[in-house]
This record gives sequence, structure tokens and C-alpha cells, in this order.
Amino acid sequence: MADKEAGVSDTGPREAAPTSAYSSPARSLGDTGITPLSPSHIVNDADPNVSEQQTFLVVVAVDFGTTSSGYAYSFAKEPECIHVMRRWEGGDPGVSNQKTPTTILLTPERKFHSFGYAARDFYHDLDPSEAKQWLYLEKFKMKLHTTGDLTMDTDLTAANGKKVKALEIFAFALQYFKEQALKELSDQAGSEFENSDVRWVITVPAIWKQPAKQFMRQAAYQAGLASPENSEQLIIALEPEAASIYCRKLRLHQMIELSSKAAVNGYSSSDTVGAGFAQAKEHIRRNRQSRTFLVENVIGEIWSELEEGDKYVVVDSGGGTVDLTVHQIRLPEGHLKELYKATGGPYGSLGVDYEFEKLLCKIFGEDFIEQFKIKRPAAWVDLMIAFESRKRAAAPDRTNPLNITLPFSFIDYYKKFRGHSVEHALRKSNVDFVKWSSQGMLRMSPDAMNALFKPTIDSIIEHLRDLFQKPEVSTVKFLFLVGGFAEAPLLQQAVQAAFGDKCRIIIPQDVGLTILKGAVLFGLDPAVIKVRRSPLTYGVGVLNRYVEGKHPPEKLLVKDGTRWCTDVFDKFISADQSVALGELVKRSYTPAKPSQLVIVINIYSSELDDVSFITDPGVKKCGTLRLDLTGTSGAAVPARREIQTLMQFGDTEIKATAIDIATSKSVKVGIDFLNY
Repeated sequence: MADKEAGVSDTGPREAAPTSAYSSPARSLGDTGITPLSPSHIVNDADPNVSEQQTFLVVVAVDFGTTSSGYAYSFAKEPECIHVMRRWEGGDPGVSNQKTPTTILLTPERKFHSFGYAARDFYHDLDPSEAKQWLYLEKFKMKLHTTGDLTMDTDLTAANGKKVKALEIFAFALQYFKEQALKELSDQAGSEFENSDVRWVITVPAIWKQPAKQFMRQAAYQAGLASPENSEQLIIALEPEAASIYCRKLRLHQMIELSSKAAVNGYSSSDTVGAGFAQAKEHIRRNRQSRTFLVENVIGEIWSELEEGDKYVVVDSGGGTVDLTVHQIRLPEGHLKELYKATGGPYGSLGVDYEFEKLLCKIFGEDFIEQFKIKRPAAWVDLMIAFESRKRAAAPDRTNPLNITLPFSFIDYYKKFRGHSVEHALRKSNVDFVKWSSQGMLRMSPDAMNALFKPTIDSIIEHLRDLFQKPEVSTVKFLFLVGGFAEAPLLQQAVQAAFGDKCRIIIPQDVGLTILKGAVLFGLDPAVIKVRRSPLTYGVGVLNRYVEGKHPPEKLLVKDGTRWCTDVFDKFISADQSVALGELVKRSYTPAKPSQLVIVINIYSSELDDVSFITDPGVKKCGTLRLDLTGTSGAAVPARREIQTLMQFGDTEIKATAIDIATSKSVKVGIDFLNY
């Protein structure tokens, strides 16, 4: 019990808080010595940070994806021009090179060597014995989503099995983007471009929890994009929100409508725009050399059909995760309101790769695949690249088989490992839809390839079905399908079949760059999303006056003749509660002793709304709020100080400010979800 906070809160919105409760003594059981002075209330003041905003010459957005990454930028003086980065060196044939694979290579001495295609190609060309010394990492962003107890010391494992600090890898990657972008901006401007002129935006999935967002921010500080002293220089953008902002600008020629059904939600839709993706791809191919996108400062035609209160869903399907966000239009400015907390899960296109790996294990044996990955790491990368390009060719109406080239070292190593040929293994495995071709290829029937997509697509459809059951989502007009995986015809067909009769399904043409462009627009106007939903219930532990019959006897604490109830959960905000941008939760705390210079308050969270005590099931300590009172004391500091804390939950990250009421000086505040 020693680490619980002391203090008092009101006993709920319907009961008046006992006035005498505010003189609560701080508990003496080794606690952090705080007494909340104020009952729980939310104020909707104007955002205190709206004072003189720093102005930036340019906004650079980095879409740090699980499978591929890129950046785009826009000058503040020409916000309608979005420039997508120059084409990457070493791109794959047949794949748009406006993004590069999220792969990183470190030298045997653990120094940064290269990123993206350059890292992949250099690693591929290394001699196998040499490759084992180098540290090659890919698809590492998922670690931030899947690690429950993420810290600054969380490790990643390179292809050769060696461990390396995740924070270092993320910082290396962001530093690489910083250098690339500043170099390109300097080339454009004809003079050296300073980092201080740039506002950075980094995209993350909306379903990420606070620790993962804070981790990304720490990595950006380490990479020199911004600093804790100048935290405003970096904005964390939520991927489906960025897509949503971009989709508002879409004109009819910039999207494909999958449904051409009559009268959906009172609309009759015109014929399917264009002849679908074939036409769109041709349009992209022709325009690929041009990297500047004009975002007309108008509301797109789709948007002009929407009225006040209309709802739409953005399904952001990327490499690692699928993120679902429900937004509602607020007129006249066309601001957005989040209607239902972001949901989703690890159902990205990586799931298809895992299914392929499972298939290989079934044919060649798990023991062999594990050994092959360790002994021939570069050849394993080659095999997955070969699979990636064939994966993109999978389609519902395909009839001819897909050939996947097996690297020579796979065939060779398998013979040494098992003593018989790959062809023999295929015959013996009874996997009849994968055949061996004498040209050294696995021939997969279209059905076999489609089967690899099925578990991931089924998960996405099931998740969407659950979402459509929610009352807030029942009258959705549009479903925007965005993200790299949205290019997969199999996913498009499944979404259309399941939801085409409920709403109109729209795919932006340059679907893989939707988030990147939206993130730039978000950086230019971060206040465009006016209302968000809190994913969790947040609060702190306090003391309340003990009420006989209401409070459990084991929570009774008697101090100086007063009866207190310990461990009471003082709620700041509830799960799925609507929070406006700039809306503040206000609390006041007092140090136990006037000389106390640091107050540390534990923050607790729960997925449930109805929480009474911090010891309830499902309540977890998730972070700390640290108030640093050094430098605020003066000659006239009263014996009883009141530190007023304002917390903001309506932004993409939780933020806090605090003031020493007696001196009106601001108090240094830190909210920490990683090192608590």
C-alpha cells in the first residue's frame, strides 16, 4: 500500500464532496505526500498553449511504416503543394518507389550503415559468412505494438540473432529521414536548410497506447528532430486521422468507388468511377515522375455530399496493423469529431507473410526453416522479396499459377540438411496446390495464394462487423479504405462483399501515400480534429472520507482521529469519453511539507469505465505525473502550497501543465508512461 497516493477527491458527480475533506492529511505510510485540494471537474478553457505559436517554414511528415516508409513536405507559404520525397535508389521493378522498405543495416561494430532499398541490396550482396556479422532489421515497428511492457531498454533481434536496443534503431531510422529531408530541402532552397525551420510530424497507428507514442517521441529527440525543451516542433499524428484529413480533399478523379449500387443511404451512386484499379494504376504510373501533389483548397466532391452530423469510417490497413476510426463532420468549417475510440489489431499484410512462412514450415519442416533463417539470413530476405512481388499479383479472378523463385542457397542448403531434394520434399508433403517447377520455382495455384490472405482478411472483416454493430456506427455513409494493404484486390473484394450494401466504399487512387499526404496537412493545421475519444479510463489513487456501509472495511485508515478510505480511484477521464481539443482536466495538489520539491503521482488506467478503487481488477499503474517545484519557491511561499495541474486528453498525446497558485509561476511537469 505504501506507493499509493494520499489525498481526497469528490465522491462522485451526484454527491456533494464533504468540504472538510479538503484538509486531508497526507498519509505517513511512506507515500509521496500529496493531497488533492480540488474535487474532480473538467473545464473547457481555451487551450493555454495557444499563446505565441512558433512558426515553421516547412512541415515534414514521416510515415514510418511497418513494411515501408517515406516522407513528404509542404512549405507553410504554399500549403496546397505537397511534395513527396524523391524516388529511392534501388527500387524494385513494378513497385512505386515513393516509399522505401523499413529495413535498416548496422555494421558489425553496430554503427548505422544504410536504410531502405540501400540496406537491403547491400546486405543481399554480402558473402554469407560476412552477412552473419552484420545486423539487419526489418518490420521492427510491430515490436512497439506487441510489447506489453515497453521501456527505453526494450530489445530488437536482428536477422543474425543478435540483440540491439529498439530505441537506437528507431533513432537511427528517424535521423536518416531527417538528413534526407534536410538535404532535399536545402537543394530546393539553394541554401542550407536548418532543422529549426522544420515542424516534424511522425505517424503512428491510432490503436497504439501511450507508451509506444512516447517511445517514438523519445527516439525523435535522440535523432535530433526536436527536443524536450522544444517539444512543439514534433507532432505525433494518428494514421487513420491523417488519412481522414486527406480524404476530405479528394476530387472524383482521385478515387475509385468499389460499389456502383443504387441508392445507398438515400444516395444513388453514379457508375463506378473509372474502370477500377487498372485505370488508377495507369494514372499513377504516368504521374510517377511528378512528386508534387496539388491539394486544392476546397472540399472534395464526396465531401460536399456530406452534411452536418454525417459519419464515415476510415479503415487504414497497413503492413503491421489495421486501424479503424469513425469520424463525424462538423460544419461550417468541416472539422472532424471522432465518434468511437480507435479500434483494430495486428491484421496487416505481414499476416500474409506469416502464413507463407507457415506453409514453408509445413513443406520443408520447421527445424529447417529456423536453421535456414540463421545460417543464410540474406537468402531468406531474398525469398521474402520474391514472395512480396508475387503477393501483389494475387487477385480474386486470377487463373494462372504464381511462381516464386527459390534462392539457389535454399535448394543447396536443404539438400545438405535433409539429404534429399526440395522436389522430393514437395512430393512428400501432400501439399498438392504447391508444385515444383524445374526452373527452380515454387508454383502456387491462385487458390493457394488466396488461402494465405484468408486469415488476415477474415480478421479485418470480423473486426469491421463488430464495429458496425455499435450504435454510433450504424448509419455510416462512406467507408474509406486506405494504407498499403488496401491495394490488395482480395481485401477490396472482401470489404465490398461484406459492407457494400451498408455504405459506399471509396479507395483513394494513390492509396499507399494517403496517410503521408494527410500527415502533412495535419502538421499545417493540427486543430482540424476537434473531438477525440479516450481509449482508456485514467485517474489517480486518493483518500476519501470513510463512509460506513459504502466503503469496504479493509480500506479503512484511521489517522489523527479521522477515518479515511484508501485506494479510491479519482477518475480524470473515462474510456470512450468524448474530449474536445483544448479541454482540460484540472486538479490541485499540495506537498506534504513546504520544503518538498518533487511530487510524484502514480497514474492508473483501465479499459473499464466503472472503476471505484485502484485495486479493482483490470486497473493497472500505467505512468507517473511528476511535478518539479524547484525554482518556484520564493520568500513568500505559504506553509500550505497549492499546485494546480491541467491535463489535456483531447490531443494525440496526453499533455500536462501546472502552476504554483501562490507565486503564479509555472511548475515543470513530466508525464511518463515508459519509465515509471
